[in-house]
Amino acid sequence: MAGSRLPRQLFLQGMAAVFMFAFASLYTQIPEGDEVQALMLGVGQVFLYFQWDSLLLETGFLAVLVAPLRQPPHHKQAPQGRVAGASPHEGLPFWLVRWLLFRLMFASGVVKLTSRCPAWWGLTALTYHYETQCLPTPASWFAHHLPIWLHRLCVVATFLIEIAVPPLFFAPVRRLRLAAFYSQVLLQVLIIITGNYNFFNLLTLVLTTALLDDAHLPAKLGNSRRRRTPTSWPKALLAMLSLLLELAVYGLLAYGMVHYFGLEVDWEQHTVHSKTTFTFHQFSQWLKTVTLPTMWLGAASLAWELLTAFWRWTQVQGWLQKFCAAVQLSIFGTATVALFMISLVPYSYMEPSTHGRLWTGAHRLFGAVEHLQLANSYGLFRRMTGLGGRPEVVLEGSYDGHHWTEIEFMYKPGNVSRPPPIVTPHQPRLDWQMWFAALGPHTHSPWFTSLVLRLLQGKEPVIRLIQNHASGYPFHKQPPTYVRAQRYKYWFSQPGEQGQWWRRQWVEEFFPPVSLGDPTLDMLLRQFGLQDKSPPRARSSSNTLTQALHWTPGRPFKVPSSSD
Repeated sequence: MAGSRLPRQLFLQGMAAVFMFAFASLYTQIPEGDEVQALMLGVGQVFLYFQWDSLLLETGFLAVLVAPLRQPPHHKQAPQGRVAGASPHEGLPFWLVRWLLFRLMFASGVVKLTSRCPAWWGLTALTYHYETQCLPTPASWFAHHLPIWLHRLCVVATFLIEIAVPPLFFAPVRRLRLAAFYSQVLLQVLIIITGNYNFFNLLTLVLTTALLDDAHLPAKLGNSRRRRTPTSWPKALLAMLSLLLELAVYGLLAYGMVHYFGLEVDWEQHTVHSKTTFTFHQFSQWLKTVTLPTMWLGAASLAWELLTAFWRWTQVQGWLQKFCAAVQLSIFGTATVALFMISLVPYSYMEPSTHGRLWTGAHRLFGAVEHLQLANSYGLFRRMTGLGGRPEVVLEGSYDGHHWTEIEFMYKPGNVSRPPPIVTPHQPRLDWQMWFAALGPHTHSPWFTSLVLRLLQGKEPVIRLIQNHASGYPFHKQPPTYVRAQRYKYWFSQPGEQGQWWRRQWVEEFFPPVSLGDPTLDMLLRQFGLQDKSPPRARSSSNTLTQALHWTPGRPFKVPSSSD
């Protein structure tokens, strides 16, 4: 097997970029002042607890283990392509990245079916997804209007990439691993094009580097391919068997798609018909059957990595170097096995019976470090929301309680004539929470009451989370006297509707009209424990870094406070 020095370097460089994007985005949204403490910091579990935040935390810890203890020399090459001076243990932590990618993708595919969501089971999820996701892109509009049969076929392809392909991450045939790599890259790139999911898809792309090897990433760009040399008959036979296995796997995947999703080509209509041919009970039984074997698959792959690391240790020259390498291999080998055991607990959440039969030692080990979130459970896009129209909360302000003006957010849908933005890798967390808030009553989102209060008070740091430019905020000269919120349903406009990206329909009042000192507002603040408990603190002078990190240029503005 080829080495993984170059993929490890690519992984670490990618992690550095993702961390920069994630923290730069967060930094611009946590300005100073007690008003933000009441809105964001006090409810960090809501604003800072997305699945990709947990994924970033877990991957960041793995990056610490993957990072080399010392920089190996680049000019010397050891036998069999291994870098001279490279430690035998270096491939072990990187294997955990591959295992994390497997857990992420396999669980994300499985939960779509275990959730019993009718859109996923009916293969119609993508007919809603582009329109109802949190922050669509302009490409989402075009994807939404693709033929329905193509949407259904893409759902089948999603199940293939997320459920059937991930076991190939551990395939002994290199080309199968590379095929799995490119399928995952394709999925993530398409999601990036059609949706604003901040740094998440970039982070997933970084994880896919664990499927690569040095032979696929040449050390120097522009290197010509190695000249082929005659091979012995055992190697030729092994290559032929590998090719047959590869073709068998591709054939099995194709058969599975056709059989389990009833694929039929309609040559007259130039379409492909598809339907789910298995039941929830059958899928549950299948999941119960395969969950434990996937754990054994991971254990077997890890055992191979450990044996490979041990063999490399035997090649180390010099008793002192051999002793140091043995210590490092013992430490990193133990850490790798321990983290693998820890990860089995959250991984097994998707299948309760397997979770209950898991070794008790793994449960105890996980419980000891659970607060550190070294291993997490994942499962993205579990259910489709907004099947009858995308719910959207629209804030309004008024000076007299009769004439209302909508408060436009920078990123989330509002004005039906404004095109969806492209904000990746930035995550406007208030816009995201407004999407979640629209799915239920305002009492399910206590922070919303605090947001209304800060708008009535004209708190500049909070207003900057909504609009970064004075021209975009209608109450930049004086805070509104009244604030309320309406719930609408939004749909993408139809082709041919000039100048409009959305259509909308009013549904109901989401938050009643309130003003400062209003009994309803005071009651809600007391109910959620959001009353002001500390005197306001003076805001520091403008921060150059904060202004530099804002994604859109413009002059900062000052909103007069109600106490000015």
